[in-house]
Amino acid sequence: MKFEQAAIAVQDMQGYAQLHARIDASFHPRDVEVFLDRLVRSKLRIRDFEGILKRGLLGKDAQAQFLALPVSDQALTRERYLRMVEAVPADLRQRYFKLYAYY
Repeated sequence: MKFEQAAIAVQDMQGYAQLHARIDASFHPRDVEVFLDRLVRSKLRIRDFEGILKRGLLGKDAQAQFLALPVSDQALTRERYLRMVEAVPADLRQRYFKLYAYY
């Protein structure tokens, strides 16, 4: 049986879209390496979404935007971020192994 994600309706479409645009921009193929370098300098793990928001690595007001979203939209945003993390090309993931490591 294949996993099928339940469809959850977005409640705050404007805030949701703005935050997702920031995430998408950070993981754009031409900018992803810059984003990964910033994480290395900040000593954060790639999957520490809340830490990344706190440090302003997705924009100075990204954390406020995230906290203003309803809980369901926050969960969808976190899930999208983690999908983008896993979509980074294998060569970059290998080069930034420490960001991806679970230790």
